[in-house]
Order: sequence, then C-alpha cells, then structure tokens
Amino acid sequence: MKKGYDFSKGERGKFFRPNAELNLPVYLEPDVAKAFRNSAAVNEALRSLLRISATTRRLTKPADQSEGSSRR
Repeated sequence: MKKGYDFSKGERGKFFRPNAELNLPVYLEPDVAKAFRNSAAVNEALRSLLRISATTRRLTKPADQSEGSSRR
C-alpha cells in the first residue's frame, strides 16, 4: 500500500455485512468442464461424491493411535 493514504477519518467495518453470502467462482480445467453440461450437473456430481464419502466414513473405523499402533 502506498504511504500517502490517510485513514485518519476512516470508519472501521463500514461495509462489513455479517450475513453476506459469497458466491465465489470455481474454475474447472477444460477436460473436466467437457464432462458437465452446466453448473447444476457439477453440483449434482459433487453432492453424490459427498454422500458416498459420508457412507464410506460410517463403514470404516479409523485406526486408533492409542492402542499401540506403530504406523505413521
């Protein structure tokens, strides 16, 4: 930032909105983008992946490091 800026009359948080919803763009690589018709198709695929991931987590028990497991 340049040294010449004067913030002495600035108001902290003037534009802050705690409930503001951010819609950040996601950029797909061209080969991935070819597989989807639109953003709804991408969202559907990601939701399916999340469901599969949640199911898999429930079916597998994480290794308990406190029971003498020497794997690292």
